[in-house]
Amino acid sequence: MHSSNQTSFISRRSLLGACAGLSGLAMTGTSMAVPLQGKIRLAGWSKPISEITNILVEPEKGFFKANGVELAYLPGAGGGDAIRNILSGQADVAFTDPGSFFMALDKGEKLVAIYDIYPQNVFNVVSLKSSGIRKPADLKGKKIGVYSLASGTRQNLLVMLHQAGLKESDVSIVVTGLLNFAPLMQGQVDATAATDTGLAVGLRKGIGDVNVMQVSDHLNMSSDMFVVREEVFQQKKDLLKAFVKGYRESAAWMMANPEEASVLASKYAIDGTRRDINLYVIRLRNASSMPAVQGQPLGSFDMAALQKGADAYRALGMVQRQIKVADVVVPL
Repeated sequence: MHSSNQTSFISRRSLLGACAGLSGLAMTGTSMAVPLQGKIRLAGWSKPISEITNILVEPEKGFFKANGVELAYLPGAGGGDAIRNILSGQADVAFTDPGSFFMALDKGEKLVAIYDIYPQNVFNVVSLKSSGIRKPADLKGKKIGVYSLASGTRQNLLVMLHQAGLKESDVSIVVTGLLNFAPLMQGQVDATAATDTGLAVGLRKGIGDVNVMQVSDHLNMSSDMFVVREEVFQQKKDLLKAFVKGYRESAAWMMANPEEASVLASKYAIDGTRRDINLYVIRLRNASSMPAVQGQPLGSFDMAALQKGADAYRALGMVQRQIKVADVVVPL
């Protein structure tokens, strides 16, 4: 397996076509602002990085403000971190991965998912060709980097290990942080769990020839979603609807204007120093934001795929309870 050009970009025309019915969403909304309804504190899984440029540009684009929402972004270190921030009351909405969502539900937390941010599974495990790691079974006894122990990189790595009959104790997991390809290049880890955008940046920065194992080959479900506590959902339903509308408009804007977004990423993202990389990352994120079912609006859930994921987590022993996603997914 190789990765030199594994992700084909969706054309601007098809992206715009997918946003049919969302005409006008790419407007900044300054002239159509509505009275403030309230503040939403969004707990992220990451620091302010280029792949979430559509959120970061709020100060000058005002997608959320146009819907009466004052947005505050709270950085994090993984989807589990985002969940903890809503459980502690520090945030209202978590930008998190399904694995972290399932694990919190398994512990009895009362949560609901309201929007599917990235319906496509973007996680992978990457190794240098020289390592000889070509299939999940080859990971046994190896050092594997993850963004954090509370991240989707770890959860999806566990899925891949389980598919090969391996346990977490069969490997050595090393926390490498967001820039997890430097330790791979320096030989500190044998492989690293990453995402498509992380891999894209690594390739642009010269990690060389690599083998890539896609988690979607084993379990293809959403990568990230917006999750809230049931209590917050009941108390702030109208505000959450406005928040989702603002996010959907921001995503449609980034799909329609990737070049402009890449320029603004240089201003707002901590990793946005190179516009060519910004554009590459933004196009990947635009592609992964496409609804799983053609013709559905942005943010639509593929309930069958999500249920399959929940069942897989239980079958693999990663959660103990049976999770019926229809009971914990309420699209807004």
